[in-house]
Amino acid sequence: MAREVEGKRAAGGMALLAKYKYVILVLLAGVVCLAWPSGDRGSSQEEVPIAAVSSSERQEIVQLQREMEEILGKMQGVGELRLMLTLDQGSSKALAQDASLNYSGAPAAPEDYSRSASTVVVSKSGSGESVVVLHETYPQFRGALVVCQGGGDPAVRLAVIEAVSALTGLGSDKISVVKWQS
Repeated sequence: MAREVEGKRAAGGMALLAKYKYVILVLLAGVVCLAWPSGDRGSSQEEVPIAAVSSSERQEIVQLQREMEEILGKMQGVGELRLMLTLDQGSSKALAQDASLNYSGAPAAPEDYSRSASTVVVSKSGSGESVVVLHETYPQFRGALVVCQGGGDPAVRLAVIEAVSALTGLGSDKISVVKWQS
């Protein structure tokens, strides 16, 4: 009798397993996906402090912060404020270069070779020389913090977030607006 009960339980368990095998597979796949490392934890991309960029770029960013503070401070309900922008990456320029490769010996197996490159410079009549810029990237912001007197009002917060987003290209999740401590 005990064997019959055990046999029925095993058969019932197998039928249950066969019936829900796809559900179980999906659940196991979900657990594996959750446990799998995402790669973001050890990211080599770090915040670039304003002090780490060139002095001219630093001056431009500080000037931009001042201009934004002035404009945002004139918005209704904002009051006195301070703004801080953090950089994801600084600006860079790719300059055109004239490169040459010299080698001695057979082309298939050169004995010695040398490579030289020089930046392309264009002469302008009367105004000197300038380099040829192929590509220029501008600073990309990582986030913004706005501390203002009207930061407790939801309408003011929304207006400030929309303005900062429009000026910096940051999403609303990267902009924080908080109330100024009295």
